[in-house]
Amino acid sequence: MSKQPATSNNPRPPLVISASHAARLTALADNALERLPDIAGRLLDELERAQTVPDDQLPDDVVAMGNQVSFQDEATGRDRVVRLVWPSEANIDAGRISVLTPVGTALIGLRVGQSIDWPVTDGSHHRLRITAVDR
Repeated sequence: MSKQPATSNNPRPPLVISASHAARLTALADNALERLPDIAGRLLDELERAQTVPDDQLPDDVVAMGNQVSFQDEATGRDRVVRLVWPSEANIDAGRISVLTPVGTALIGLRVGQSIDWPVTDGSHHRLRITAVDR
């Protein structure tokens, strides 16, 4: 698995994931390891460090599957609004991004106000900050 480095300046923020999503996401990542080793490995790393809570105890401000998420890419200043979905539901033109993309994997489990440094497809790192979550 590929570990995302945490530095003393930019430690990885704590994550919270519902128990049912954690189980399904783990199975999804395990099944994708051969096809998408980097992304699936990152997702497994994130799931491993996440706090898992009962589904009915997931806070409203946490990014979960199916949520609409507003975030800012602090490297570019660009604000984006997307819905985080399972791979079969993804449609970038409709603003639905798969959890098996670099951005989707970065967003899962974060809370409003949290930021995370994350690699993007061109090899650079961007800092994403969650500004709103709508269930």
